[in-house]
Amino acid sequence: MSLALVTPSNAQSQTTRITKVTSPGGIEAWLVHDTTLPLVAMEFAFLGGAAQDPAGVPGVASLAASLLDEGAGDLDAEAFHRTLADKAIELHFDANRDEVRGSVRTLSENRAAAFDLLRLAVTHPRFDGEAIERIRTAQLAALRRRSTEPNAIASERWFALAFPNHPYGRPVDGTLESVPKITSDHLAAFAATNLARSNLRVAVVGDITPEDLGKELDRVFGALPETAKLTPVADVTPKGLGTVDVVPLDVSQSVVMIGTDGLERQDPDFITAYVLNHILGGSAFSSRLFKEVREARGLAYSVYSYQVALEHAGLWFAGTATKNERAAESIKIIGDEFRQILDQGPTPAELDEAKAYLKGSYALRFDTSSKVAGQLLQIQIDRLGIDYIDRRNALIEAVTLDDLKRVAQRLASAKTTLTVVVGRPTGLSGG
Repeated sequence: MSLALVTPSNAQSQTTRITKVTSPGGIEAWLVHDTTLPLVAMEFAFLGGAAQDPAGVPGVASLAASLLDEGAGDLDAEAFHRTLADKAIELHFDANRDEVRGSVRTLSENRAAAFDLLRLAVTHPRFDGEAIERIRTAQLAALRRRSTEPNAIASERWFALAFPNHPYGRPVDGTLESVPKITSDHLAAFAATNLARSNLRVAVVGDITPEDLGKELDRVFGALPETAKLTPVADVTPKGLGTVDVVPLDVSQSVVMIGTDGLERQDPDFITAYVLNHILGGSAFSSRLFKEVREARGLAYSVYSYQVALEHAGLWFAGTATKNERAAESIKIIGDEFRQILDQGPTPAELDEAKAYLKGSYALRFDTSSKVAGQLLQIQIDRLGIDYIDRRNALIEAVTLDDLKRVAQRLASAKTTLTVVVGRPTGLSGG
């Protein structure tokens, strides 16, 4: 399939191709071979993520991911990072609810060294005691900071209320109580059961041929276990809809997080819902929420809505921050706009404007090699097909007003929400 790579000097003028590469050992990757610059960017993911944390010890996946580049093989943390710096290699790992992700960016001349360090990180992580305590200390410090940040509090509280007794209800980075309990055995067990070839997805962009990439895939990932030993995670819908939970915090503004049921990424109506959301609150300056909450009433500087497609749940959120005394009014206006767009649907002008923006802005996701690799990885994770980039704008263009009204009826449950407010809002109680 064709893919236009965007650069400041030749926006969308260079056409390359996405190639599915299968290594001699059977490891698959998507490749955009591009020799414009002597760079290679790889993005990869191991499916599973923090949803695989032990039930009583959240934060294992996050801590393990943070430690993968803190020493591996015969290199301790200092030697590992010194080698990265000497070769100008960028190597990063992190965890979210559904994946452990990694990225590598290197000059072509240092490709062998970069992939060798990656091989060590994923196949022979050390989890040394010194590194564990250092990264644990940093993670606990981050958790303490987040314990006073309204947005972080609201998000953690929302997921805890929406998904009790489910992995999605646990904080990805753990808690101040759980992180000190994580041992090297937890970390080693997580790596042994989650880092495998069966749940690996890889995307590469840059100065490497399909033949060379096939060899590197086997060299980097070939020694991993063939099959991940993942704990099954149930599909789930949010609980607590119809309630408001207030978390008291002495701040001048209340942070409002409103969430409800949405569509999973594989749902055939997801794109239609995506257009609907853009009209409601996805556009920074032309959405209904912006016009009603900010322009018409001056309730907040920023207001927005967005979709979240997790592997086992589809969600729809709206949020804002406003003066404590105007939080209740803001929540009502947002709720009214949710209900109105679901009851009546958008106007023809709103649909045309949304289509034009969503199609025109799509190219901005591909203006660097790392962004291209990231998009290709996400398309693999979402199981959208290697031709999705070619089809995507046509899917947007095909959305009609009738489609929007039909999907709005499907999303009727979105009229009932779970709302978390962090601050000292007047006129609200709950939680």
